[in-house]
Amino acid sequence: MQIFKALTIAGSDSGGGAGIQADLKTFQELSVYGMSALTAATAQNTLGVNAIFPFSREAVEAQIDAIGTDLGADACKTGMLVREDIIRAVAGKIKHFNWQKLVVDPVMVAKGGSTLLKQDDIHVMKTALFPLTYLLTPNIPEAEVLTGMSISGMEQRKEAARRLSALGPRYVLIKGGHDFTDDRSTDLLFDGTDFTLLDGKRIDTRHTHGTGCTFSAAITAELAKGRSILEAVTTAKQFIQAAVEHTLGIGGGHGPTNHWAYRSCSR
Repeated sequence: MQIFKALTIAGSDSGGGAGIQADLKTFQELSVYGMSALTAATAQNTLGVNAIFPFSREAVEAQIDAIGTDLGADACKTGMLVREDIIRAVAGKIKHFNWQKLVVDPVMVAKGGSTLLKQDDIHVMKTALFPLTYLLTPNIPEAEVLTGMSISGMEQRKEAARRLSALGPRYVLIKGGHDFTDDRSTDLLFDGTDFTLLDGKRIDTRHTHGTGCTFSAAITAELAKGRSILEAVTTAKQFIQAAVEHTLGIGGGHGPTNHWAYRSCSR
């Protein structure tokens, strides 16, 4: 039996809904062996982020080296990268190990509103990491920060995708969860030439903590299996749709998604 492997480089979420925890749960649910390199530990729950404890550049590099020199990775993804020196370190290791299937989820703001990256950090991400990126997966607010433009409709979202594509990513997926103009949640995939829309029903729930991490992790898992970009994104869309629709309903704030819902619904 062939074992497909995926690496997540991100922060730890003590509440279990996002970050490394969400990624590893998603990999497991999609039958992919998950590995991790932690960039920071956070003290957080459904009510917000109480504290962030970044790791050193050396600690992050050592974790990635441990994976790259032994297990290897069929695909990898990044989440919260904390600060400039860690972003540079991750980009350097991606190049060193020649990992081609890199999914970058440009985590900038936590669900509770805490800012996770400064402007200088974002600049380094755009210049050092984006040229190595196979798929970039910003939500609409993140796409606005990255492009410096306001996004209020599909045509502006397409223009933002073009601008982001010009920074180096092979594919750009702008998620539609923050577009509340109708009862649909439509994601936009751009391959540098053509656009593809992935439509889903909008679920009225506050329990959406970790949706971005989970969605990008599901794409990463499918890419690790050798799926095409459209196959990977389509399966991931189904995965996150089930995870949000069959919510766990736990916590007093933005609760986590249900990572086993896709498997349960597929029976």
